[in-house]
Amino acid sequence: VEGTLRVHERCDTPVEYRILSQWFIRILENKQKFLELGEQVQWHPAHMHARYKAWVENLSWDWCISRQRYFGVAFPLWYCKDCGETILADESQLPVDPLSQSPSHPCPACGSTAFTPESDVMDTWATSSLTAQIVTGWLDQPQLFERLFPVTLRPQAHEIIRTWAFYSIVKSYYHFGKLPWSNILISGWGIAGEGMGKISKSKGGGPLPPMEMIQRYSADAVRYWAASTATGKDSVISEEKIQMGAKLVTKLWNVARFAEQFLSANMSQPPDDQLTPADRWILSGCRRMVQRVTAAFEAYEYAAAKNEIENFFWRDLADNYLEMAKSRLYDEAHTAHTGACYTLATALKTLLKLLAPLLPFVTDAIWRELFAAEEGIESIHRAGWPAVEAEPDPDDLALGEALIALASAVRRYKSERSLSLGSELPLLQIAARGSLANRLSASISDVMSVTRACSVVLVEQPDSALTRLQVDHPSLQVAIRG
Repeated sequence: VEGTLRVHERCDTPVEYRILSQWFIRILENKQKFLELGEQVQWHPAHMHARYKAWVENLSWDWCISRQRYFGVAFPLWYCKDCGETILADESQLPVDPLSQSPSHPCPACGSTAFTPESDVMDTWATSSLTAQIVTGWLDQPQLFERLFPVTLRPQAHEIIRTWAFYSIVKSYYHFGKLPWSNILISGWGIAGEGMGKISKSKGGGPLPPMEMIQRYSADAVRYWAASTATGKDSVISEEKIQMGAKLVTKLWNVARFAEQFLSANMSQPPDDQLTPADRWILSGCRRMVQRVTAAFEAYEYAAAKNEIENFFWRDLADNYLEMAKSRLYDEAHTAHTGACYTLATALKTLLKLLAPLLPFVTDAIWRELFAAEEGIESIHRAGWPAVEAEPDPDDLALGEALIALASAVRRYKSERSLSLGSELPLLQIAARGSLANRLSASISDVMSVTRACSVVLVEQPDSALTRLQVDHPSLQVAIRG
């Protein structure tokens, strides 16, 4: 007779069913309570609550917690061979292995001393559902437990909402009458490839196993890939994305090496007249970044946090500010040299702290080399989160956008003519409207540094004999003598 034979999902061995006595925990009688508890949890992303709700609403049997396996937490009990009575271990005996130990007393029903040990072990979820309690010292550190439980966050994947998340709520309610945590962060799977299943120990990692990627590109680069997808979403393991992470790690290291020569033991904020508009722009950008990244992390949106940090690092700091401040950094006699050093140190220190949860290894290595002695904190992972002591200045941020637009226009001009970015320009004429003109007049040295212009002149209207540039800014006109 032809038919369908089920096989084990991991080893593909045919499954043969046997009917045996099992141990259960009653849950059906409390379905409504478990639904109410699920409503009290903050789900990230919010739509994952629907999976929990659907699971509880459709439950039709109690929780079977016994398994016929070799390894696991043993049930501390025996059966009387003569009358079949169940004998529980005394609490003083725990933990106990009934296969190698005997009860501390005869059978209370018939007095027999002949026992059959329980050979089943507990379901994985019967014990892992108590992780929040165990890590907070439930059994051996009562004061710590009182202070820490319930915990704030449970991070886990979406396929075990019906098991780990649900059973953790069940056990916490039965033991303590409350939720084990207030927030739950649901991650997606790492997919081996398009049309393939998730990465697993039993079935491997597809064409790009994670350990191979770690050895090739570093753990930080792989973490970059893992942090690039929004909560709850699956992500194909991408070597291209991991390479982008490796590129970020390398660039961050190189920026730190460049900055090292300009750091001093005393990096206190200099007087305002030693800060150029570019300095004030990047410092305001730092404050805005801290606000946005903090809000993203507090909402458990780590991918949004990463994107915010990365955009500031590449676009604002590495590609533009460093080029603007470079001449002042090298010129110790410049009146704004100290301002450039302070600004660079502040921006780098802030970046490292914000990136530390995402790239823990390279950020800690840089911190130990550059800032540990100054701060008196050996590891960045013990340093405080950046604080915003003043609101970002909209005018400073607007000036930064104008400087970037100007620098981009000059780079485009050089690229179209196959000139190196470091090639000098004899003259750069800039026409700016409104208050922008006054702010640009204080930024001449930084404009010269980023454009490599030998002369920068602010005019009402650029000379028609010069090459006009396309500038993506409504208040700027730029012309070049090449």
